[in-house]
Amino acid sequence: MGRQRLLIKHAVGGRTFVDSVRDGVTFTLEQKDGGWLITVRAEELPQLSEMVRLQTELNVFIFDEEAGKAVRKTWYYVREEGVSVNGGDGVLQLFADSRIEYDPDGMMG
Repeated sequence: MGRQRLLIKHAVGGRTFVDSVRDGVTFTLEQKDGGWLITVRAEELPQLSEMVRLQTELNVFIFDEEAGKAVRKTWYYVREEGVSVNGGDGVLQLFADSRIEYDPDGMMG
């Protein structure tokens, strides 16, 4: 089994807010209420409030990396008002209502 890598980037300018491998943060992905809920344990990330402020400008990707195979990328579209932070626990939640999956053999829906 491979690993999953989460990237949260600013669509304007391409700044990376979160790279789960680089930043050493953990996350979960679950299907919920007609979409996908991504929960990030991000206590150490200083840009949590900035991600909430810029929530309509975020690109959210999850890469499935498995040795010997091409990386599979899923782009999650976070809905407006879909980003929240529990400041006391440092938990960032993103709710996406659609996604596009990319694989080396072409685009999937």
